[in-house]
Amino acid sequence: MILDDGSVKCWGHNGRGQLGYGDTQSRGDGADEMGDNLPTVDLGLGRSAKFIAAGGEHTCAILEDGGVKCWGRNDEGQLGYGDIQHRGDGAGEMGDNLEAVYFTPTVKTIAAGRTHTCALLYDGSVKCWGGNTKGQLGLGDTQNRGAGAGEMGDNLPTVDLGPGRSAKSIATRHEHVCAILDDDSVKCWGGNDYGQLGYGDTQNRGDGAGEMGDNLPSVDLGPGRSAKFISASKLHTCVQLDDGSVKCWGGNNYGQLGLGNTQNRGDAPHQMGDDLTA
Repeated sequence: MILDDGSVKCWGHNGRGQLGYGDTQSRGDGADEMGDNLPTVDLGLGRSAKFIAAGGEHTCAILEDGGVKCWGRNDEGQLGYGDIQHRGDGAGEMGDNLEAVYFTPTVKTIAAGRTHTCALLYDGSVKCWGGNTKGQLGLGDTQNRGAGAGEMGDNLPTVDLGPGRSAKSIATRHEHVCAILDDDSVKCWGGNDYGQLGYGDTQNRGDGAGEMGDNLPSVDLGPGRSAKFISASKLHTCVQLDDGSVKCWGGNNYGQLGLGNTQNRGDAPHQMGDDLTA
């Protein structure tokens, strides 16, 4: 949580230091651990946060100067520090000792997945780093980024959304990423085991050459429909449309699509567009 003074407080599970307190002690599961007894995360001298995102076991914050600091699990480079060393689980790893990652232009918003992180920059471009087993970084391969030296900043490629296209918002959670583009269409890439990309099949996108850019289709939301807001979960995706309705697709074993059954959507032909019930 970002407080009104730009400070950050975190609570819950902390096995990888994702709370940012220099230990692996969970917070909020015992008496007298919240309120004034819950410390603020040390972002560094004079530093404050303007946006925060929590992933599988890591957390990232956009600072007031546009830099990004991430802490917690880092076995696939999701923190973006050029190594696989966790941060925030030991003393002396936070504050000024935790470096910030900078991009040009600076980061507008950030989204954290299971073992990857994506940033939407102020020019509408998208950059992703960390785990890439399903192509969730959108770079046409399955090579992780951010775990080796010289892979971040200007050396990190942008996601190819198509000629002249830019993103207005991004969403991720597990192993897939979705973006609302400047024309209010939606494109998704990464893992697609349950149809969570919304393309009528279970084929991953972004893990092979020639799958992004103009070769990555827009999700069929229905004739004349466009997207206002999008949210991605572990195996499904939901979008709020321009008319205020909501459509969801992907895994549905618990009824998470809200359609009154447990049938997946988006994993076979003729399930999207007008065939997908709002």
